[in-house]
Amino acid sequence: MSKRGGFPGMGGGFGGMNLNSLMKEAKKMQADLEKSQEELSAKEFDATVGGGAVSVKVTGDKQVKEINIQKDVVDPDDVEMLQDLILTCINEALRKVDAAQAASMGKYNIPGLM
Repeated sequence: MSKRGGFPGMGGGFGGMNLNSLMKEAKKMQADLEKSQEELSAKEFDATVGGGAVSVKVTGDKQVKEINIQKDVVDPDDVEMLQDLILTCINEALRKVDAAQAASMGKYNIPGLM
């Protein structure tokens, strides 16, 4: 260590980076991240299963907006099939949201964020 404190050759800490510059970059990244999250929340994602028997629309913040079920798939003697179609469709729509979120947030490359 040098007499003034710190480590020699570090140029004032943080590998020569100016602390103010680092804070500016962090604030800009936070603003960009918030904007990406808002844009994702405004998007809608669709999924369809069973050859169009069930379709679902969800928002980017994972709120189910719409479920459509074709009349011919409603069979009182086979409720389990309809339940499975609905679950599969909702899960597929949510996977699309997760994929879009990963693609959007992946550009920030922050360990532990996702």
